[in-house]
Amino acid sequence: MTWANNKSVLFASTAIALSMVAGAAHAGGFALREQSAYYQGMSFAGNGTTGDSISSMFWNPATLTGAKNGITFESHSSFIIPNSNITGDYTPQGVAAVPAAFGGPGITAASGSSGDIGSDAWIPSTYTAYRFNEDLVFGLAVNTPFGLSTKPENNWAGQYYSRSSEVFSVNVNPTVAYQVNDMISIGLGAQIQYMKVSLKSAYALNATGATTELKGGGFGYGATAGITVKPMEGTEIGLGFRSATAVGLEGHYINPSIVAVAGGAGGSRTGIDATFVTPESVTLSASQKIGKKFKLAGTVEWTNWSRLDTVATTTTSGATTNPTGTPTLKFQYNDGWFFALGGEYDWNDMVTLRAGLAYEISPVDDANRSTRIPDTNRWWLSAGGSVNVNEHLSLDLGYTHIISEDADINISGNHHDYNSNIGTFTGSADSHVDIISASLRYTF
Repeated sequence: MTWANNKSVLFASTAIALSMVAGAAHAGGFALREQSAYYQGMSFAGNGTTGDSISSMFWNPATLTGAKNGITFESHSSFIIPNSNITGDYTPQGVAAVPAAFGGPGITAASGSSGDIGSDAWIPSTYTAYRFNEDLVFGLAVNTPFGLSTKPENNWAGQYYSRSSEVFSVNVNPTVAYQVNDMISIGLGAQIQYMKVSLKSAYALNATGATTELKGGGFGYGATAGITVKPMEGTEIGLGFRSATAVGLEGHYINPSIVAVAGGAGGSRTGIDATFVTPESVTLSASQKIGKKFKLAGTVEWTNWSRLDTVATTTTSGATTNPTGTPTLKFQYNDGWFFALGGEYDWNDMVTLRAGLAYEISPVDDANRSTRIPDTNRWWLSAGGSVNVNEHLSLDLGYTHIISEDADINISGNHHDYNSNIGTFTGSADSHVDIISASLRYTF
């Protein structure tokens, strides 16, 4: 294959992923774990070790040394079908509760359901590897590592704390891997990430149903690194690292007009910027061949969500009429953990079957759960398989059902979202998710 054709393949893999949009978060917080149909079938057990798919480079770039000769291209698509409903009660307080007869917004208490706040999503990922020689492999991954889209019914009970939330990201990750010897491989990569955020809510100082919006986008940069060790035949241990990325968000904050009791001012559009730091993660995986046909795999992953505490916004143009200024985003997350165990069985030379079980400890708990992300601990139940069509082409399919634990919401008192001029919201969220993933792997 000519160098011109090689460049065409790399460009195509980038363009395909850049044209897609992520719409739901299902890896704790607003991260997206759905980066591989191959590993989806094992609940991502062994995703930091070398397998038939180069998609493992997302978690550990050293696994690229398992790529075949020539150029390997993979296109993965995950279809996420969430169902999440919040039921609760809102009680106005402070300015929000001042009757209209006295110049206030006259907001009243409300109860009910949000409706299904989850948005179906198509999450694409592409991977390309070029084996330069028997020791050196170059790679390029294009992913959507963070994403979120929740949208309850417009005038629901919790509208003063959230109406809609959207996070979109694209991450371009060029990498290089080197096989030191038959036992050890190392890898290193760079991250170039674009992120866009839009957060809307009803304005509690205006009872007409008007909406506030915080919106911004920008770029951040980071790195990836990893190592694989094969201490004996059939045994592999992989350790991968994805760094934090500090994204500089530039955008605006819009708030509508406010009532007389709050000063009687009109609405405003204020330019803002903020630094939004996504968390780093460490993935430890192991795989063990048992006989000629069966492989057992496991993964433990830690994500430093606790670094996402408070994101302050700075005014860059104009001035806001909101009495409390431009908003500060408070998360107060805990660290996230993910534990997975799975296996694959070579049914014959053409078909491989997979299954896996995982448990995820969410960075969100009862103390910091919000109406925007009613996240909670969850179980992953997965199955999948591969078909080797010929020596160049393989197809993967994976399915996961996620069972979420109880998720209570109590925005009052010391909760980071609580605003005494808005009021309290208490309720609970009920969620489950289905994920269907498919991929095409081709070696030129």
